[in-house]
Amino acid sequence: MTRISTFLFSLLLGTTLAATGCNAREPGKQTVSTATALGQPANPRVLIETSKGNITVELFPGNAPKSVANFLANVKSGFYDGTVYHRVIPGFMIQGGGMLPDMTEKPRGTPIQNEASNGLKNLRGTLAMARTGEPHSATSQFFINVADNYFLNHRGESFEGWGYAVFGQVLSGMEVVDAIVAVPRGDRGMHQDVPLEPVIMKKVSVVQ
Repeated sequence: MTRISTFLFSLLLGTTLAATGCNAREPGKQTVSTATALGQPANPRVLIETSKGNITVELFPGNAPKSVANFLANVKSGFYDGTVYHRVIPGFMIQGGGMLPDMTEKPRGTPIQNEASNGLKNLRGTLAMARTGEPHSATSQFFINVADNYFLNHRGESFEGWGYAVFGQVLSGMEVVDAIVAVPRGDRGMHQDVPLEPVIMKKVSVVQ
């Protein structure tokens, strides 16, 4: 498996009941501010044009500077254009940013430091860096939470407790995210939960 690893899927299966209980509550709210400091530029915004519609996201460089810088570098280089959301799981997330429609993986960049200790929670509509079981292995792939996935949050600097770094939030187009996570899916070789019809990021660009 790539990026969101076998470790995470084991964790997901082992915490299904607990996560369901969390998601049944009122939607969670961040307890850490994502506002920019006085006199600083506004948070960057990125438009993700997909084959299912458009998603606009706000990034939080003050909270996750390495993750945001990495994501923006991929956006500006055109790395994400033509990639797909290659794993979609209802009640969990949609993941993309590294695979082509034929499920070929694009060359990975240099892994970045895990910033999950920034206090931001994996709530519905947040963007987080995908990774393997190694905490500091995120490169280009990211996911959008479609539920409040509390079990992905940082719990400590142990191998199992690092969590997944939130670095942004959907501003508009959450209905598109919900449409993507609802598409029919199946297996493609070693990959599971793959949309049967590719959901393509046609163009990803900075709009602010």
